[in-house]
Amino acid sequence: MAGLFITGTDTDVGKTVVSCALARGLRSAGIDVGVMKPVETGVPDGGPADALALMAAAEVRDDVDLVCPIQFDLPAAPQAAALHANQSLDMQRIHGAFNDLQKRHSFMLVEGAGGLLVPFDAKTTMADLATSLDLPVLIVARASLGTINHTLLSLEACATRCLDLAGVVISHSTGVLTDADARNLELLRTALGELLIGEIPPAEDPENVRPEDAGLDAILTLAG
Repeated sequence: MAGLFITGTDTDVGKTVVSCALARGLRSAGIDVGVMKPVETGVPDGGPADALALMAAAEVRDDVDLVCPIQFDLPAAPQAAALHANQSLDMQRIHGAFNDLQKRHSFMLVEGAGGLLVPFDAKTTMADLATSLDLPVLIVARASLGTINHTLLSLEACATRCLDLAGVVISHSTGVLTDADARNLELLRTALGELLIGEIPPAEDPENVRPEDAGLDAILTLAG
C-alpha cells in the first residue's frame, strides 16, 4: 500500500512539521498525496490544529472529520482522553476514513499521536494502528538529550513488532543544542547510519522547512 505512518520518539518532537514538509514535497513532485491524523487530542475550539496544518500543506479539500475522525479536548494519550470524555474508541472508524481517503489519493501520509507505544485504547497502541493500516513507519526523533535512548527504543519496538521501517528524521524542535547535546547527537547519527534519512535544523518558521531535510528523497521511492 502506498503511504507512510509518521510517529515520534516523544510528544512535540516535530511530527507535524516533518509530515507537512513531506506533503509539500510530494505535491511539488506531482504526487497526489492525502493526509490523515486519525486521532488528535488537545483540540481547541478552532478545530484539530495538526490535521488542519496537514491539509493546508497537502492542499486537499477532504472533509476535516474524514482526515481527523477522532478528536478530544484533553491533551493526553487517546485512551486517557477518551476515558476523560466518557467515550469509547473505535478503530474501525479510523479504518473506514482511511479507506475512503486512500481511494481518492495515490499516496497517504498518516500522522500518529505521540510515540509507537502510546495507548489508543486498553488493548491497542499506535504501533498496532500502523500495523493495521499496513504502512511503513517513519520515526521523528528529537535532537536534544535523551534522544539516543528514545530513538533506539523506538527502533527496537519496530523490530519486535515486525514493522517496516522507512527511516529516521532528526528534528531540532528544541532549538540550538548545547555542546553536550550536540556531542550526544553525533553518537546517534553514527548509530543510525543509513537509517538516518533526514535532519531538520532549528527553524523559526516550520512552514519553510525543506522537504529534503525531512527525508523527501527517501520517501519518494515509496511514493514512486
